[in-house]
Amino acid sequence: MKNVQPFKALNWLETAKILDAPASGVQRLVHAVLPRGWVKDLLHGVPQGHPLHPVLVQLPIGTWSSAVLLDLFPGTGKAAKLLVGTGLASSLPTALAGLADFSELHRQHRRVGLVHAGANILGTAVFAASLVQRARGYDGAGRQLARLGLLLVAAGGSLGGHLAYHQAAGANHAESVPHRVPDGWHRLGELDEFAPGHLVRRMLGDIPLLVWRPDDGTEVFALAGQCSHLAGPLADGAVTGPAGRECVECPWHGSTFQLRTGEVVRGPATAPQPRFRTRTVGSAVEVSPAEAG
Repeated sequence: MKNVQPFKALNWLETAKILDAPASGVQRLVHAVLPRGWVKDLLHGVPQGHPLHPVLVQLPIGTWSSAVLLDLFPGTGKAAKLLVGTGLASSLPTALAGLADFSELHRQHRRVGLVHAGANILGTAVFAASLVQRARGYDGAGRQLARLGLLLVAAGGSLGGHLAYHQAAGANHAESVPHRVPDGWHRLGELDEFAPGHLVRRMLGDIPLLVWRPDDGTEVFALAGQCSHLAGPLADGAVTGPAGRECVECPWHGSTFQLRTGEVVRGPATAPQPRFRTRTVGSAVEVSPAEAG
């Protein structure tokens, strides 16, 4: 089946270098306004373990779609106006969550994301104009503007779907690791090959692992080697945190995970790193999927 033209246009957006300058400008602005910390982690969705933006976006889209539907029936003007206003009120936190995610994406993602954000901002502005017209008593103009706004938001939503499902922005890039490792124990190497206090990249078949041995040298820990955020190479990152709570910071976007458990300490990653059980048999280090017996 041949690619339809809209899909080709979406692919073109990914390669449109003309969008790089404005996208980089927005990224720098977001970094300045929303520095890394608990607020940005909240907007990323770290506390709930998955991105927050796709959850929040349901409210403005739902209320605006309902308003346009009610506009088709007589006597529903007051309810439709309330729904338009509710959608506008919910659009601010939705946009902030989206911008937080946008600021930690690859260049190709940001190109599509910039147009996605632009379509949604324009749609939101049109809905704001619709509310103004309704408040002034021009319900006919308000209805027409709401229909136009919904078309713009739908276009923005299509671009959001492309980001999420085609470009895998926001997906857990380490989710497949536990399913690709056979049950049982697998040899990684000799204990002396893993210097205490250093991050080591080791392959288990075709799966990269991050292996870390604490300074006391009593145990070895192993996590999936590709960051769950956007598959950054964790072995190239830095060890941070106090003794007993050491973490690894991804070199690409700064996601931070506990080295002993894989839990997320700081976003933009929202999913933990898959963890492997480890043991030392003689002088050999072996690993096994964490859920294996």
